[in-house]
Amino acid sequence: MNFSRADLADIVYFLSVAKHRNFRRAAIELSVSTSAVSHALKGLEDRLGVRLFNRTSRSVTLTAIGEIFHSNVSPHIDAIDGAFEDLNKFRAAPTGRLRLNVLGDAATLLISPVLPAFMERYPEVELEISADNNMVDVIAEGFDGGIRYGGTVPADMIAQRLSADIRWVVVGSPNYLSRYGTPNHPEDLGSHKCFRGRSGYNKIVQWEFEQSGHEFAVQVAGNIIVNTTETLMPALLSGGGLAYVPALLAKPFVDEGKLAVVLTEWSPLGPPFYMYYSSRKQVPTGLRLLCELIRELKPAGF
Repeated sequence: MNFSRADLADIVYFLSVAKHRNFRRAAIELSVSTSAVSHALKGLEDRLGVRLFNRTSRSVTLTAIGEIFHSNVSPHIDAIDGAFEDLNKFRAAPTGRLRLNVLGDAATLLISPVLPAFMERYPEVELEISADNNMVDVIAEGFDGGIRYGGTVPADMIAQRLSADIRWVVVGSPNYLSRYGTPNHPEDLGSHKCFRGRSGYNKIVQWEFEQSGHEFAVQVAGNIIVNTTETLMPALLSGGGLAYVPALLAKPFVDEGKLAVVLTEWSPLGPPFYMYYSSRKQVPTGLRLLCELIRELKPAGF
C-alpha cells in the first residue's frame, strides 16, 4: 500500500492510544473527541488490513501485529517530534504545548509565582498545570513531566532540582493556641487537635522532627484528614487545630499574625522540589524554559 499524509496523522492517534491503553485519555492528550480517535484508528486498521488493538468494554491492548507496528513506527515519530522541538532553538518566540502534573504545594510555591514572567516571555507556549497530590504515571497520563519532592521521583526519570530544601513547621492560629495551649515538645501533640495529611501513596503522613541530629516521627491524632494544604487552610486559620506544613506556605500568614509557628527548635529540613520527565524523550522546549525560569527567579529558594 502507498503511504499517505492521512496515515501519518492516524499513526499519531495510534501511538497515543497505545501509550494510554485508553481512547478517552488519548483524546484528551490530542485535544480531539473520543469518537474522532476511534474513527481514525478504525480507518487505519481498514487501510492496513490488520487489527492493531484488542478492544473490550474494560481494556484496550495491542495485538501481536500492533506491537510489531508500534516498535517500528514509534522511533520515527519520536524523531519527527525531536525535529520540531529543535526548530524552537531558532524561533524568535518558542511555541508548543506543555502539560505538567504537580503537587499542590509546588503549584503554589513554584508555578504561581513565575507564571506572569513565563506568560510575558513565552506567549506562544501553551502551559497546562494539573495540581494533584496523588502519585500518577505522568507519561501514561499524557503529561510531559511532573513536580514532586525528592525521594518520591520515579527512579526511571530524569530529575532537575527546582528549590532549596523544604523546612517543615507546625502551625496554629493564635485563637487555637490561646484555647488549648502551646506544645513545648513533639510528644505534647498527643493532647492537641491536629489536621492529618494523606500522602500521594495513600498513606497517613507522619509528622517528622529533628533536633541536634536526633530524628523521629510522630503519628498525630485528629479526625480531619486532607491531602492538600489548600483544603485545610480555612479551618486552620479559624482555630480548628494544628497543621504540619512547608514553612514557605505558612510564612505569609505568620507575617500577618494569622498563624504562629510552634516547636520551632524541632523543625526539620526535607527534600526539595524536583521537576522530572521521561529519559526516553527529548526535553520539550517549554519544560526546559520553565525549569530555567524557576531556577532564575528562585521562588522557593535554591
